[in-house]
Amino acid sequence: MAENSVVIEVRVPKGQPVRREVEPGIYSIGSDIDCRIRLSHKDVEGHHAILRIGTNEFWLEDLGTKTGTYIAGNRINGRALVIAGQEIRIGPFILVLNPDSQPKVSPPSAVIAPVASPPGKEEPVAEQSQFAPPSPVLSEEKEAERSIKQQIHRELLKRMDIKRLTLSGIGANELRQKAYEMLRSIVTEVKDRLPPGINANQLIKEIYDEAIGLGPLEPFMEDPTVTEIMVNGPNQIYIERGGKIIPTDKVFMDTDSVMAIIERIVSPIGRRIDESQPYVDARLPDGSRVNAIIPPLSLVGPCLTIRKFSKKPFTDEDLIKLGTMTREIADFCKVCVLLRKNIVVSGGTGTGKTTFLNVLSSYLPSDERIITIEDAAELKLNQVHVVRLEARPPNIEGKGAITIRDLVRNALRMRPDRIVVGECRGGEALDMLQAMNTGHDGSLT
Repeated sequence: MAENSVVIEVRVPKGQPVRREVEPGIYSIGSDIDCRIRLSHKDVEGHHAILRIGTNEFWLEDLGTKTGTYIAGNRINGRALVIAGQEIRIGPFILVLNPDSQPKVSPPSAVIAPVASPPGKEEPVAEQSQFAPPSPVLSEEKEAERSIKQQIHRELLKRMDIKRLTLSGIGANELRQKAYEMLRSIVTEVKDRLPPGINANQLIKEIYDEAIGLGPLEPFMEDPTVTEIMVNGPNQIYIERGGKIIPTDKVFMDTDSVMAIIERIVSPIGRRIDESQPYVDARLPDGSRVNAIIPPLSLVGPCLTIRKFSKKPFTDEDLIKLGTMTREIADFCKVCVLLRKNIVVSGGTGTGKTTFLNVLSSYLPSDERIITIEDAAELKLNQVHVVRLEARPPNIEGKGAITIRDLVRNALRMRPDRIVVGECRGGEALDMLQAMNTGHDGSLT
């Protein structure tokens, strides 16, 4: 047994106790997949408590839960000292910390996950051999900061029902102002109790972004050098910069925060995501493309991928400077567009197909009627006479879907001079090719 390490024993009714040796640090306890001590039961909240294991003492903090956290039979309010050997009760689980015991299993990770009971049974069952796969481990400072954010965020939600205010029709600017003022008030109240090293103004901004905006993704959305953002659950955020994927130190408060931001993105454009429809394509107001996929399809928690679009669309001059094409190729492409040649752009993921299609579309004459058809609107055309069509997924009953193929057929009846399809991936390719060969030449996809 390593020096200063502690054995955590988790007991459940009608099940074998689970024991793990852990090092001093901060451990989140709850039912969410990102908790380092995961207890799956209906009476355990997603993020239920925080356990701090020091070299000589243990502290337990309840995160304002409904069912409560108990030490030696007494419900705690906030933070409390735990003595070695005392029983900690969370839901039906009993946890005991013992610095002197020898562990009965090897310690491959710090995540302890007794399995929830089968449907129809009240009591969970735990087996020593069943542990959750470890999620990325956060530093003590990050865990402490996340715990503080969660508590302040809960207090903000108590004092200010953001969802209700949004549905009531309050203006976006007024909602942001109310939220910011309330956050400043809450942080001012707890400022003296913040751990050293946490900047109050930065804390306000990060919680504000998570409550109103895109949370820890906001700085990456504002950074023009970042082209793609990838979220793998609440603890992992990667970005693409200069063609390279780079890990970041940013994290979400919890799984619910990631889900809330996904909902915030997809709801305004009439899309939905839930267990019956666990993946969705969407777009941000600036045209950035978004894909989200959630459990049960994603085993690491909700995942979000944002392909950012430049605020200023690339021009042929930009592509020439970047070495994507030469002046001769640009001139040749322009002539092909003006002479109404049908053009199909193909390439792998992230190779710049849409960017190149945007450049080709910029050559279209301004006196022609142009109809664009897309899954998620991302083409940016500067011509005056442009009709933009967007496909629609099925509703909650599985009905009402409007496909790209439906829109291509409909566009043929709208007297188009040009049809531009953002992406052909299915049966619409046949309709597009037929259109190109039956009097609708000069189309692009």
